[in-house]
Amino acid sequence: MFITFEGGEGSGKTTCIKRLKTRLEKDGYRVLLTREPGGTPISEEIRNVILDKKNTKMDKRTEALLYAAARRQHLVEKVWPNVKAGKIVICDRYLDSSLAYQGGARGLGIDAVLKMNMFATEGTFPDLTFLFDIDPKLGLARIAKNQAREVNRLDLEKLTFHRSVRKTFLSLAKRYPKRFVVIDASKTPDETLDAVYKALKKRLKKK
Repeated sequence: MFITFEGGEGSGKTTCIKRLKTRLEKDGYRVLLTREPGGTPISEEIRNVILDKKNTKMDKRTEALLYAAARRQHLVEKVWPNVKAGKIVICDRYLDSSLAYQGGARGLGIDAVLKMNMFATEGTFPDLTFLFDIDPKLGLARIAKNQAREVNRLDLEKLTFHRSVRKTFLSLAKRYPKRFVVIDASKTPDETLDAVYKALKKRLKKK
């Protein structure tokens, strides 16, 4: 299976993913964790360019194209081979982030960004997507408290930008209801993990 986790900044998905991997491995599954943008040497280099706080002049179409390029390389080198090998591949962000951030919040249009990414991914969608939904104010407050977390160029955007991201994510969940599972990310880490684990186990039993 190819499983993705989406959500706004500070939603807690990255912490949950690590704990989920441990729980699934105890159940006997082979699990690979990865992230976007990044996950491979080439994609990580592209990530550094996209998220560098100095790159304030980056055009929004350039940003969208760089995400798509990193995504393509990541799929070829890591996601596709490991899914083929029978592993559960869990990815921290994927295509839906481009639709929410560049398509929605940047105003490029969801369908325009989707078309660009269909070329890059050859139409690859996840089997399951968890959307960690949280009020942007709470998410950004969590980031401010977590001094160990990297602060990137997108974290510095205005609150209106992050609200647009959330609105677009929720619209995507309605657009793809069979793929999306919306998780209340304002709850405790344990409650969040339990909700994800329960939903995932149901899907695994069906496969």
